[in-house]
Amino acid sequence: MHVLSPWLRTPVALLCAAPLLAQSQEADLSERLYFSGDRAYAAKAYKEALDTWSQLLQAAPKSSHAPRVLLRMAHHQLDVEHKPEAALPFLERLRTDYIKAPEAAEGLLLRGTLLARQAQRPGDLKDAMAEFNRVLDLFPQSPACSEARLQLGRAWRDQGNLGRALECFLDAFHLQEDSPVAPQAMLEAALSMDALGDLPSCLKLLQRLRTKAPESPEAQEASWRTLLLVRHRLQKTPLRNEGPWPAGRTKWLKTPTVLATAPDGELLIFQNDLDHVFHLRGAELLPQGPPAPGTRILLNHPSGQLWILTKAGLIKGDAPVMPLGALSAVSGAALDRWGTLWVADAKTPALTLFPAEGTPRTVASPTATALVPLSTGGFVMAADADRKLLFLDAEGQPRFIIPYGKDLPTAFRTVTALATDGAGQVAALVDGGDYGEGIVILGPDGALLRQATLKALGISGRITSLAMDRDGGIILCDRRNDVLFRLK
Repeated sequence: MHVLSPWLRTPVALLCAAPLLAQSQEADLSERLYFSGDRAYAAKAYKEALDTWSQLLQAAPKSSHAPRVLLRMAHHQLDVEHKPEAALPFLERLRTDYIKAPEAAEGLLLRGTLLARQAQRPGDLKDAMAEFNRVLDLFPQSPACSEARLQLGRAWRDQGNLGRALECFLDAFHLQEDSPVAPQAMLEAALSMDALGDLPSCLKLLQRLRTKAPESPEAQEASWRTLLLVRHRLQKTPLRNEGPWPAGRTKWLKTPTVLATAPDGELLIFQNDLDHVFHLRGAELLPQGPPAPGTRILLNHPSGQLWILTKAGLIKGDAPVMPLGALSAVSGAALDRWGTLWVADAKTPALTLFPAEGTPRTVASPTATALVPLSTGGFVMAADADRKLLFLDAEGQPRFIIPYGKDLPTAFRTVTALATDGAGQVAALVDGGDYGEGIVILGPDGALLRQATLKALGISGRITSLAMDRDGGIILCDRRNDVLFRLK
C-alpha cells in the first residue's frame, strides 16, 4: 500500500477552514469594491462607480453589499439618468435574488411606485398593489410600511374603492405618526372622508393636520380646503355679483370666450379677436403657447404643460396642431391623473380616450355637451339631449345621475360650460326653459349648494365660459362687453 508523505497531507483543520477563508476573502473583496464605487459615485464619476458595482455583483453575488448596490443603481437610473424603465431590472433582481435582505423593503416599494406611475388606467395598478402588499407582509417593522400604505391607499382610490383607500390612509399615520408621509396620509384620508359624504370628520381631520404639521405643504392645502368647504357646504351664502373683475376694469379684453384656472391658481383666458391664450398674473396678461384660433377648451397637463383644444385639433405646448381624427365637434375634454385625454364630441355618442402611449379607444356614453375632471378621479358630464348631469368614475361609468333642474324652482335645458374647483364643487353655466341663463353650484354628490340667474345678479351680456378660483369665487367672461365678472 502506497502511503502519502506527511508533507503531502492536508490537515483536516485546513480543509475545514478553506471555505471560511474563501468567504472571508469574498466579503473583503465585496466591501472594497462597494466603497470604491461609493468613492467614485461621491465624486460624480458615475461610469466608474457603476462599473465597480457591476463587478461586485459578478464577483460576490452573495455579499451583503449586493442588494445595497442594486438599490443604489436603481436610484441612479431614476435620480440622475431620469430613466425609470432602466431602474426596473435592478429592482426585479433585488426582489428575486435578495428578498430576505433589509434593502428589499425599499426596493419593493420603489418598484411598486414605478409600476403605478406607468399605469394608464385603474386596471393597470394590480402589479403595483402586489408590491405594496409584499412590503407590509414581509417587512412589517420597516419604515417603508407607511409609504407603502399611502401608495396602496391611492391605488384603491384610483380604482374607485374609497372605503379600502380610507383604511390604508388612516393606518399610514395611525401606525407611524412620526413618518414623513403622515401629513400626506392625513390629507388623503380627509379627502376620502369628504368623498364618502362624511364632511364633519373631514373638517376635523383637516384641522388636526394643520395642528400636527403646521409648516407642511399639506397643512397649507388643508387650510385652503377648509375655507372652501365651509363657504360652499356649510355657509351656503347666496351668490353676489362683485361687478367687473379685476375691480374697475371694463372693456379691457378682446372678446374673451374660454376660461380656465392655471396650476398656480391664476386665470387663463382665450381672447377670440387675438387668437391667443393669455395668463392673467396679477394685473398683467402674459401670452401662453402659440396662436390658437378657434380655441374651445384649455387643459392643464400633469406635467404643467398647457394643452389647447381648437377646431383644428390639439396643441401641446409649442408643438404643431395634432388632428383628433373624426372628432369635428369637440364639446368637452378632460385629462385624468394618468395623462389620458378624454374628449367629448357633440356628434358622437361616446367618449374618445387618447392615452399618453398606445391606441385611442372609446367608452360608450350619451352625447356630451361639456366635460370636466373631478379632483378625486372621474368626471362630470353634461348631456343636453337627456337633460342630465352624469357623475362618472375613473373608467367613465356613471356613479350617479342628476336630472337638469333637480331641487331648482324651474328646470333649465342646456349646459353651456362646466368648471370644478379642485375641492369637489362643480359649477355649471346653464340656459333655457323658464329658468333662463344662470349659475348652478353642486357638491361632489350632486347636491345643489347654491344657484342664481344672471338676471338676478344684474348681469346682461353674452356669458360663454366660467372658472372657479381658489377663494371660492366664480369668474365669468362676457364676450359681448369684453369684461370679466366675479361672483362671491
